[in-house]
Amino acid sequence: MVGWIVGGVAAACAAVCGWGVWENHALMLRTVRIEDGALPAAFTGLRIAHLSDLHNARFGRGQRKLLQMLAAAQPDLIAVTGDLIDKRRPGMANALDFARGARSIAPVFYVPGNHEASSAEYPRLKRELSACGVRVLEDDVAVWERDGAFLTIAGISDPRFCVPNQNDAIAQCMREKLARVLPDRRGYTLLLTHRPETFGLYHAAGVPLVLCGHAHGGQFRLPWGGLIAPNQGLFPKYTQGVYAKGDTRMCVSRGLGNSSIPIRLCNRPEVVLITLVSR
Repeated sequence: MVGWIVGGVAAACAAVCGWGVWENHALMLRTVRIEDGALPAAFTGLRIAHLSDLHNARFGRGQRKLLQMLAAAQPDLIAVTGDLIDKRRPGMANALDFARGARSIAPVFYVPGNHEASSAEYPRLKRELSACGVRVLEDDVAVWERDGAFLTIAGISDPRFCVPNQNDAIAQCMREKLARVLPDRRGYTLLLTHRPETFGLYHAAGVPLVLCGHAHGGQFRLPWGGLIAPNQGLFPKYTQGVYAKGDTRMCVSRGLGNSSIPIRLCNRPEVVLITLVSR
């Protein structure tokens, strides 16, 4: 009897591990429609491919699987919200393969995350991204004009570039960054930032749409949500999908790769395709 029990447990563990290995490379495309009366009619139908937390993972030779999915989605722009590389595993070849391929599909806008802030490789990564045409937004904005209307793409570099990994310090740094960057916006604002846990600050700053990652979908998805996320702890509030606070919407990507926890469960890596609609 004991042998049967031990064998059953071992088989179950092997099945879970096998599922996790498959799932960690099983890319999926999630589509999101965001309606906002503040969006200028000129930008209705705008398609944004949102990616986050690659952590230098590989999806096929030269990122073929990831780039094919992106190309098929036909985005007008590609937003990358941090952690292209991983501070624990040196190397950026996979990140650069993705960036170069993505730039041939649509304009790419990128903000660095906490792993870039902690990596000695980031200065080189930034140079390489800029050289291949990726717009690196470090507390900066890019303004897009269409038919006399304006879309401001604002990018906030992660607070870990300047403060320790303490939530109070991060929140204060984020508050100061928003106060410096947002006065330069025109028209409708799309904010790219790595962190979802400071959602209240984005709302207080009057940002209509925010894209971010960092939470890795809660790493292990449970029926009621994610299990754990950086800077949110157990049973985090913001892990995937669209959240609303007043007139502010925040779209959180589950991300693509892993870091300190090397596997995800019930939590496939994703590309989020957002379509904006003016009500």
